[in-house]
Amino acid sequence: MLLPHGAVVAVVDGEKLELYRNSGDEAAPVLSPVEAPKLDEHNKNSGARHVSSSANHAGHQLSEDAHAAAVAAWLNRHVTDGDIQTLVVVAAPRTLGEMRRHYGSPLKAALAGELHKDLVGGHAPEILKALRSA
Repeated sequence: MLLPHGAVVAVVDGEKLELYRNSGDEAAPVLSPVEAPKLDEHNKNSGARHVSSSANHAGHQLSEDAHAAAVAAWLNRHVTDGDIQTLVVVAAPRTLGEMRRHYGSPLKAALAGELHKDLVGGHAPEILKALRSA
C-alpha cells in the first residue's frame, strides 16, 4: 500500500488511538508520531441493554464500541475540515467493523486503505511493514 506524503495513519484498537503522518514520500515513507486527541466517548448506549454479571462482557464491549465511534467521529471531522487529505486505518478487526459504521462520505473518499490488524503499541517500522505487505 502506497502512502503519499502527508498521509495520516490511524492505528486503533478498542481502547487506544495512535496517529502517524508520513513525513517521507511514497517511495520512502517515514511514519512520524502525531499526538493523539482526547476523545469524547460519551455514546456508550448504542441501544443495547446492559446486564451486569461476571460472564457478561456487554459493558466492556459498549466501551470499545464507543471508542471506535469516537475515533471515527474525530477522523470524520478532521477530514471534513481538510486537516486530513489521505487516511489509512489500521485497526483490530472488530474495532474496524464498528468504525466503518460511522464513516462519513468525505472520510470514505479520503480513505486510501484499511488493514484489519491489531498493531496498537507497535513501532512505525512494524506498521510500515504490515502496510507494505497488505
